Amino acid sequence: MTLLMILRVSLKALVRNKMRTFLTMLGIIIGVATVITMLAIGTGARASVEANIASLGTNVLFVSAGSSKSGGVRGGGASNSNFTVDDVMAIEKECPAVRAVAPMTRDGVQAVYGDQNWQTSVVGTGPGYPMVRNWKVVVGRFFGDDDVRAASKVCVLGQDVVKELFGGDDPIGQTIRIKHIPFRVIGILDEKGESSYGGSQDDVIVVPYTTVLKRITRNDNIRWSMISARSAEETDEAKDQITALLRQRHRLTPDDDDDFTIRSQAEFAKAADESGKIFQLLLGGIA
Repeated sequence: MTLLMILRVSLKALVRNKMRTFLTMLGIIIGVATVITMLAIGTGARASVEANIASLGTNVLFVSAGSSKSGGVRGGGASNSNFTVDDVMAIEKECPAVRAVAPMTRDGVQAVYGDQNWQTSVVGTGPGYPMVRNWKVVVGRFFGDDDVRAASKVCVLGQDVVKELFGGDDPIGQTIRIKHIPFRVIGILDEKGESSYGGSQDDVIVVPYTTVLKRITRNDNIRWSMISARSAEETDEAKDQITALLRQRHRLTPDDDDDFTIRSQAEFAKAADESGKIFQLLLGGIA
């Protein structure tokens, strides 16, 4: 039989058995569509996680206090108090590969404006926070070094807090209360979106860290800091410089373990990427 005859016979058979032909085509279509959809979901999930990690900032290192040990009892990560604000300031001044630093402290609070109230988080940090987080102030301004030194009662609001407390009103220059302490609103942050752990990054009030330590948490030490390297290529160099500086400042001998922890944004991204690959393979296998 010629190829043309084979084609004619095949078409006649398909036409004579319309229901069988339709069901066969439907099975193939559903099968292919399922595989494509599952793999697309996996790819989209990986891309979403990578975008959330990138939203933390640019070339970011996370430096925190290490574990403590007392009387043979070891505490968990960030359980000691060896990492201080002075350490953070020294990192900014003495590490050439570091672009900006943001000492960090966080606490859950109830914010009140007029007859409106909202349960949110207050972040105490420094003037380098917008640069480290790559987070713009769209209205007003961010606080500066003078506000930090004076422990000023000023704040910058995330978009969610603005909506919940002020609705359509302009919050700039208004006063909100946090734990019965009045704070003047001086700026509004750009919308950031969801974080990798599911919460909204815009549900936040940012104030000088000195104000949080002195007036809200009444604690002398920060537990961690976000630090931005000058470029992605200099991230490892910045990590090495910070490690050497902190070991020197904490008077650690070559035999001593670090009493601090440094993790890079790349480490989080790599872990997320590995999880995403496994998830994508799982979905492909199910499909």
